[in-house]
Amino acid sequence: MNKKTSVFGVLFSSMSMFGFAQKQTDSTKVQQLNEVVVTDSRFELKRENSGKTVIKISKNEIENNQGRTISELINTKSGIEINGSRSAEGNNLGYYIRGGNNRQVLILIDGIQVNDPSLVSNDFDLRLFDLNTVESIEIIKGAASTLYGNAAATAVINITTKKASKNSVSGSFSTVIGTNQTQDDLNYDGASFTNNVSVNGTLDKFNYVISFGNRYVDGLSAAKSNKPEKDPFSRYNTNLRLGYNVSNNLEIIGFASIDNFKTDIDGFPPPTFVFADTEDIYFSEQTRFGLIPKFNYKNGSFQVSAAVSKINRETISSFSTTNQAESIVVDAFNKYVIAEKFFTIMGVNYGKYQSLFNTDESFKNTDPYLNVVYVSDFGLNLNLGGRLNNHSAYGSQFVYSLNPSYNVKVREGYAKIFGSYATSFIAPNLSQLFGFFGPNPDLEPEENTTLETGLEFNTKNGFRINGVYFNRNEENTIIYTTNYENASANAVVQGFEFETQYNSIKNLDLQANYTFIEVKDGERLRLPKHKVNASLGYNFSENTFVSLNYQFIGSRTDLDFSTFENVELESFSLVDLYFNHKLVQNKVKIFTSITNIFNEDYLEILGYTTKGRNISLGLNINL
Repeated sequence: MNKKTSVFGVLFSSMSMFGFAQKQTDSTKVQQLNEVVVTDSRFELKRENSGKTVIKISKNEIENNQGRTISELINTKSGIEINGSRSAEGNNLGYYIRGGNNRQVLILIDGIQVNDPSLVSNDFDLRLFDLNTVESIEIIKGAASTLYGNAAATAVINITTKKASKNSVSGSFSTVIGTNQTQDDLNYDGASFTNNVSVNGTLDKFNYVISFGNRYVDGLSAAKSNKPEKDPFSRYNTNLRLGYNVSNNLEIIGFASIDNFKTDIDGFPPPTFVFADTEDIYFSEQTRFGLIPKFNYKNGSFQVSAAVSKINRETISSFSTTNQAESIVVDAFNKYVIAEKFFTIMGVNYGKYQSLFNTDESFKNTDPYLNVVYVSDFGLNLNLGGRLNNHSAYGSQFVYSLNPSYNVKVREGYAKIFGSYATSFIAPNLSQLFGFFGPNPDLEPEENTTLETGLEFNTKNGFRINGVYFNRNEENTIIYTTNYENASANAVVQGFEFETQYNSIKNLDLQANYTFIEVKDGERLRLPKHKVNASLGYNFSENTFVSLNYQFIGSRTDLDFSTFENVELESFSLVDLYFNHKLVQNKVKIFTSITNIFNEDYLEILGYTTKGRNISLGLNINL
């Protein structure tokens, strides 16, 4: 593909089409005092009654970040570092949340677990996902294994997809063109193209959502070298969601999706085995389909969420591999509310995971669980849970959580103190047990114990501040030397997170967060000890929005594969600018962004290319 477009010229000619309107309006409050949180209890509770740190990325925030990938957006939140999101598009992503990694993060799509049993960490690859299909994102940090099971040790990321419009037929179309260039090659050619089209609506008792998206990115090499070759990335997404209201109490939802991407990658060619430009190729495809019947009755509901995922992955290199995997997940649960004080959920989660290596390998789990939330009239709240992990290879493991909180009214807001003590169970995945590189069938499961405590102050007029301390002890941490093995000593990670938001001034929204993470025992590569995110958003008018975003990443330790010695990577700062303007009765929106405004030269991963200053221009049409 050899498309060359001067994005710089398109950008400034388009911006000249409109000016700033003078009519002022109240800015959207992303964080409300009574913001509903769902993920930490699966009930719609007010934030003041929740004893966990839940991050809500709203529909409005997503719309004000169009043009970004889902990993880039999540990477702006406290306690989170998604490594690889600032490099070439096809780079692997590392989910470093609260000092953990991919195997300790569970990702849900519309409340259903998604993963890839053939991957080393049994995780879900966010490179497959299209942010244009997302309605909102909830992130619960800390241990949540009692409600969500294996792997939910440092975070649960619940992605909610867009729902059908109330109109009989609605549609949307978005397109983004941008540059994709390094710090020393600012050519401003069009090298990034993203498109999405959706048709949705409601016809009496029937509703539907159909969407298709694609993304093509060229221009960068994964390997940082003197004569880099380009490593293009290409992704396609097809989604279908159908709903039918059988009665006032019974709803059935069916869904299907096909997500795939292909990317050129660089590797470690023999005989030197030093990271360099190569002609390697990586392909991944995931097909999902499922059914969600839900029956509502007085004071409660019963729901079954069932999904089947099939995965095909292939790496073409000096170490070529082909992976085929399948997962079946069924979560049946009953929710019941007693006197508006006790919120109970009882269920059984079943999963079957299999993958082809030299032979077909598989394991199953059947986990009954119970969670109870008590909300008092005098400020005390309790969230208690337990789960019995029944693993086909590792037997039964009981995990539990105790999460009290207490809030007091302060004028028109509240102050809250909260704490949590929870255990987590992380079974070795199929790739670590039977895969192509360094498998060890004698691995023991990892067990985590997490303690956290924090304070929050929230006012009705738009000011919030909170801080939380966390400490996690990892027993039997799975590490890689010449093969996968359990670490002989426990790893201990502790840290502190600070968040604040201020939107008391008309049309102005200020958000900032700071994360400190310290590995007391053990070692973590590419994990910054200090990280800062800040965002200043302003609505110049009802139709015009501008935001300035800042990110600081502290020094990190990385491994030099040519010498197998640790190297310290320097800290860096990035500044981004975003602008959008709505036209034609808010049905048309033009937006643009400039990332890494000051063209900071930095290393995210040793030996890999990073992005310099880049510009994008987009158009969104809603019908």
